[in-house]
Amino acid sequence: MNHLALFDCDGTLVDSQANICRAMEECFSIARLVPPDRAAIRQIVGLSLVEAIAKLVPDADDALHRTMAEDYKRTFQAMRRTGTLDEEPLFDGIADTLAALEDDGWLLGVATGKSDRGLHHILEYHGLKRRFVTLQTADRHPSKPHPSMVETAMAEAGAAPETTVVIGDTSFDMAMAAAARAHGVGVSWGYHAPAELLSAGARIVTDHALHLPAHLNGLCAPPSPPTAQSTKIAS
Repeated sequence: MNHLALFDCDGTLVDSQANICRAMEECFSIARLVPPDRAAIRQIVGLSLVEAIAKLVPDADDALHRTMAEDYKRTFQAMRRTGTLDEEPLFDGIADTLAALEDDGWLLGVATGKSDRGLHHILEYHGLKRRFVTLQTADRHPSKPHPSMVETAMAEAGAAPETTVVIGDTSFDMAMAAAARAHGVGVSWGYHAPAELLSAGARIVTDHALHLPAHLNGLCAPPSPPTAQSTKIAS
């Protein structure tokens, strides 16, 4: 079986909180609702949009949640089109960590609450898209913590639960890993506190990306070279 390192995006690979908060605040304003504070917004990052908004406006009905989700998407797209997005940098050490994991024989993937369009944009911007053999987004799956993204990624990569590690910054990521019977490794630089990650099932929480290769190799037996069938590039 191949070894798969499956990364969350927002809060794990890239620091995108400024744009997420701005778009969420705008969709609340369009709905004539008082925007939540940014700490509350950061707590729902990682969920699919409708589920995230439902957490923030629990007393509203599903129709309003879906309308606000569409307003969020339009706002984000307008920010991208007009060049007003804030920079979304990679977290320190991420690029070197991805290269090190590949050198160690790991296949790489992404499982995110972002859309296909949003994920492809950020990976292209940072020149990372061709590093990943599987890309799973909210466009084709139930929201985290449902295991669908992990299960599909494992199937595409030729990996098994015992050789798959989900790396993420939220309790939703860790619960998703547990639901798929994969390993969960939390990162401390994102949106949920280490205690929340451990409570949700993280095997360990690391405080720097460069520590990830040692943690992953410690959780799973050393990888074998990837098979020809599993080295396709995600599109």
